[in-house]
Amino acid sequence: MATSAELKQNILNGGYDQAFAKLYGADTATVAAQRVRYVDMIDHFEENFGTGRTVCLYSAPGRTEIGGNHTDHNNGVVIAAAVNLDIIAVVAKNDENVVRVISHGFGKIDDVNLRDLTPQPVEAEHSASLIRGVAAFLKEEGVPVAGFDAEVTSTVFRGSGLSSSAAFEVLLCAIFDALFGGWRLEAKHRAVLSQKVENQYFGKPCGLMDQMASSVGGLVAIDFGGAEAQVESMKYDFAAKGLRLCVVQAGGDHENLTAEYAAIPAEMRAVARALGGEVLRDIAPEALLKAIPSLKNRVPDRAILRALHFMDEDARVAAAFEALKKDD
Repeated sequence: MATSAELKQNILNGGYDQAFAKLYGADTATVAAQRVRYVDMIDHFEENFGTGRTVCLYSAPGRTEIGGNHTDHNNGVVIAAAVNLDIIAVVAKNDENVVRVISHGFGKIDDVNLRDLTPQPVEAEHSASLIRGVAAFLKEEGVPVAGFDAEVTSTVFRGSGLSSSAAFEVLLCAIFDALFGGWRLEAKHRAVLSQKVENQYFGKPCGLMDQMASSVGGLVAIDFGGAEAQVESMKYDFAAKGLRLCVVQAGGDHENLTAEYAAIPAEMRAVARALGGEVLRDIAPEALLKAIPSLKNRVPDRAILRALHFMDEDARVAAAFEALKKDD
């Protein structure tokens, strides 16, 4: 740990170049740009929260699915990857049991008093709910929680499909755990807690893929079929095959589509229940195909199409996983 001035000097002297290369890419221009980005954030922290404070740096990445679209919430399988777009934070403890976060470019998030960790209806679908929820679940786990001041900035665009909320939840778990808990929780467990926060405090019935991919990092295959998600880290050099993942700014977002999102797992589960299961992982693909005539007028046609989508995606992920292992 260092003062903000010492940390800036260390960054400018190249002390974080190795970390930047690992997170963002090893070319000289990329590393130099990250030096500027992090130093600028520390400057903003000093402007808003004062100079001379002992600070730490945190990062949590956005994620993309490689395969397994809308399968996690019905206990399916996915291949997902963290990306080099991330949320970063400059953080210092305070003595007031209050969390203050300023999001650069978006302004101040409502202060969260940690004396009351119950869900607040007025915070639903707002960032303050994620702060309160992370603190609440970590405290239940025996991790001490206390106040801090943070300046954050993000290249994980809100509503872009790269899971900005999951990255923020994972970031908050890391901050609380490192500052007050001695960095005791495993990455998978931080992901599980983050999902509970999004479900119960933010109010979005998401699956676990987003948080797991952000928290574990790298390229991962995840099977949600058991009591605990099975996560297998994978190494594959897509660039060596001439492939690059591109993020396209299309000018739209899905930030305010929670109700439409919630309909997807609900309709999939409606099909599963109609066939005697709880989630679609409980249903064999051939049983679904055979039952389609009997499902008509019992569930919406769109629900049947979404169930078929689930089956196709699960099969596709299994094939992709085997192909990657064989370098195909």
